[in-house]
Amino acid sequence: MTDTLQFPPSFTWGVATSSFQIEGAATADGKGPSIWDTFSHTPGKVIDGSNGDVACDHYHRYAEDVGIMADLHVDAYRFSMAWARVQPAGKGAWNEAGFAFYERLLDELDKKNIGAHVTLYHWDLPQALQDEGGWLNRDTAYHFAEYAAEVARRFGNRVKTIATHNEPWCTANLGYGNAQFAPGVADNKQSVQVSHHLLLSHGLAMKAMRAVGSSAQLGIVLNQWTADAATDSQADRDLATWEYARSVQWFMDPIFKGHYPEYALRGHGADAPEVKAGDFDIIRQPIDFLGVNYYFRSFCSAETPPRQAPAALGTTDMGWEIYPQGLTELLVKLKGEYDLPPIYITENGMANPDHELVDGRIADAKRIDYVERHLAALKAAMDQGVDVRGYFLWSLLDNFEWNSGYAKRFGIIHVDYATQKRTPKDSALWYREFIDMQRR
Repeated sequence: MTDTLQFPPSFTWGVATSSFQIEGAATADGKGPSIWDTFSHTPGKVIDGSNGDVACDHYHRYAEDVGIMADLHVDAYRFSMAWARVQPAGKGAWNEAGFAFYERLLDELDKKNIGAHVTLYHWDLPQALQDEGGWLNRDTAYHFAEYAAEVARRFGNRVKTIATHNEPWCTANLGYGNAQFAPGVADNKQSVQVSHHLLLSHGLAMKAMRAVGSSAQLGIVLNQWTADAATDSQADRDLATWEYARSVQWFMDPIFKGHYPEYALRGHGADAPEVKAGDFDIIRQPIDFLGVNYYFRSFCSAETPPRQAPAALGTTDMGWEIYPQGLTELLVKLKGEYDLPPIYITENGMANPDHELVDGRIADAKRIDYVERHLAALKAAMDQGVDVRGYFLWSLLDNFEWNSGYAKRFGIIHVDYATQKRTPKDSALWYREFIDMQRR
């Protein structure tokens, strides 16, 4: 399938990770606790009872991991910074030892000629800010902007891109809507208000980073999907409209149009967020790029119990339907609705039950098929005029998969958590060959 796919010569090929999922070193060198430290140490919150104290020990093994990236022939690495590592309380004093770690990581990436793509926030809020209300507290948005400016001042001329947030939908809906993620709140009204403060913090951070004059491209990363009605019934179609409005349009409309989607506002009713005068002017900052994370579509059924997606290509180990054509449909739909900047596919990949090596290898043919099909779907969108500049495979390493702990493996590199030994899976070798083919 991919033998005939040809992407532009300038297309960026990368891998992605996030700080809490791989770094470990939970208390090393002055790092403060984050909400995920607290959450993962709370009994019953993580399915396998694990935590992120060690994870992949990337904090100590970063040079080895960058070497692995170089062996894969990728030209870009997307990672997040741990806010509590560089500013333990989320405000006030900076932790120079924390910044020094990211300096060392950037130095290593420079040696291997791998471009750095930084995300400022991948769900690990400093616990000290959570103690003051977390993202429900509007002040957190202003603290975030100060953090963003400091990162941009120090590293803005060393990195290719800086994204403010990764998947704010998850922060709001899983962290505050159903308590699945840290900080573990289940309150729809709080969830909706948090989503507004996240968007506000994005706009404030964009302004603050531009004020320090860094050369990095600035943007945001959103998880997105199409919302398909399970049947032609009015109830299913209404549900699909609601799902798309409350998820994709809820974050895209403020950034690109300066308001919330009316359909979603009506749906939220009394839970609609408090918006202060001038908020949308702040949120609607021009962005240099949009990061899109795509894993599945939303299959919308109003029946009880809901009708399940057909999953003609099967499901991942997360139980998510494999639906590559949804990536084409999503990107083309976004192009029709918004005046978009260049797009990066900042995450795409699948969880497989890749726990044990067999004869020294992981033969993850399903993951290879998944990535092949999604790259074909991506190219189909590009052929329809969508400006996509790069693709980041999720994930480089098997890692701490949030409330699933270490039970789910997204990596193209197998990690033996007892020994920290890294072993490339067949998908890693395939990805390298595919990248090499693109450069011939």
